[in-house]
Amino acid sequence: MTTDAIKITGLRKTYGVSGRQPPKVALNGIDLTVPAGAVFGLLGPNGAGKSTLINILAGLVNKTAGKVTIWGFDQDVNPRQSRAAIGVMPQELNLDPFFTPRGALDVQAGLYGVPRAQRRTDEILAMIGLSDKAEAYARTLSGGMRRRLLLGKALVHHPHILVLDEPTAGVDIELRQMLWHNVRRLNRDRGMTIILTTHYLEEAEEMCDEIAILSQGAVIARDSTANLLGQIDTRTMVITPESPPTTLPAATGIEVANRSDGSLAFTYHARRTNGEEVLELVRRSGIRIRDVRTEQADLQDVFLNLTRAGAA
Repeated sequence: MTTDAIKITGLRKTYGVSGRQPPKVALNGIDLTVPAGAVFGLLGPNGAGKSTLINILAGLVNKTAGKVTIWGFDQDVNPRQSRAAIGVMPQELNLDPFFTPRGALDVQAGLYGVPRAQRRTDEILAMIGLSDKAEAYARTLSGGMRRRLLLGKALVHHPHILVLDEPTAGVDIELRQMLWHNVRRLNRDRGMTIILTTHYLEEAEEMCDEIAILSQGAVIARDSTANLLGQIDTRTMVITPESPPTTLPAATGIEVANRSDGSLAFTYHARRTNGEEVLELVRRSGIRIRDVRTEQADLQDVFLNLTRAGAA
């Protein structure tokens, strides 16, 4: 057991000249650690370097500089052990259409040198809900079933770390729920470290213990999900009045806006203004309250603030 599932120091990747295109810096000196047993989010806009980073971890892309340690194994010194410690569920559907799910899992296990006696093909097929399709050709499977099979292939060699690259992009709600149920079980019951990239920020907010945000090939933020959310102290109190006010109330530090449903949105900074001051403003304005609720910043607000600052 290692304290850090992954440790990255000074990681750089520059793609060479292509045609008339100049060299492209994809990763610009990344330092990052992922604790063992965590569900870790890796977020960033398109072109931030997430796919390059994942491909380097998987051994599919050679780095330009830096050091990568996976489950205690230096990628340069022990490449086979480091690759065996990680399983990757890619975003692309890269399946042989003439293999059955059972055949695909057995071939994948063979490529990793897993002895037949240690293969868990039937267990994995049951977990991903493909037991009844075990002998069907992959070309006959639906898109959702093919995604399940990708997850199964990533698990055949008993990895300590599972990387999910946009696993729920374009899938239905049922498959999404099944996937997250399995991910939580792998993390909880087996202590598997999960690394997730996703454009669905609500998923990252719900699933991840910690998050790193990439922009232009660099890590611009890395913290617990709770601490990242705490970086934005904007609050919104939404008041539904008994009757529409003739004029909007006004006070320093509080922005007031009419919403299309007839409610009033009072936006303020929690460090400078508290909720009681907002309610007092409403009372002074003679507004009778039918309903009240509060809204807090979510991960999307944090993400947009940080990536805009990183691009500036």
